[in-house]
Amino acid sequence: MGELILVRHGETAWSRARRHTGRTDLPLTGRGEEQARGLRGALDGRRIGRTLASPAERARRTAELAGLRVDETDPDLWEWDYGGYEGVTTDAIREERPGWFLWDDGVIPGDADHPGETVEHVGERTDAVLARVRPVLADGDVVLVAHGHLLRVLTARWLGLAAAQGRLFALGTGTLSALGTEHGRPVITVWNSPPA
Repeated sequence: MGELILVRHGETAWSRARRHTGRTDLPLTGRGEEQARGLRGALDGRRIGRTLASPAERARRTAELAGLRVDETDPDLWEWDYGGYEGVTTDAIREERPGWFLWDDGVIPGDADHPGETVEHVGERTDAVLARVRPVLADGDVVLVAHGHLLRVLTARWLGLAAAQGRLFALGTGTLSALGTEHGRPVITVWNSPPA
């Protein structure tokens, strides 16, 4: 059985500034492009059966620079919809909501393009992705190129945890992680590995 390879897109101006970037489609910074190119070595020698990417430019460009051929863009791989917190930093949110924590407190509704979603809804989307890719793992690795919070939720669901337990898995930009099995049970085999 192959592994599920998780690639978080490279740095954007908003990720560098620690602004919540859900559905706003930003390009990679120069550093983000460098991070993506640096992932090539970690992917060499893997038997990749399929690569799926978020529809976001930052994810698709990361895949391209990492030397991956995207077989499908999957709307379920979009980042968490942060609603009214789109583009806002945690520090700014905490000025109005002291102690706010995304994983516990969620988001407020935004405009029509950013209605917001719950962590449970993100979990439902990642469950759908996992259901589609599990059969493909019999033929080799599957690569998912997506976003930080989304991939953290997906990891929690792979491990059989509640979606909100994604809070336990910090994930930097331009990193590679891998999910696999040990004795038939789901495990993390690599986590938050930076580019070479």
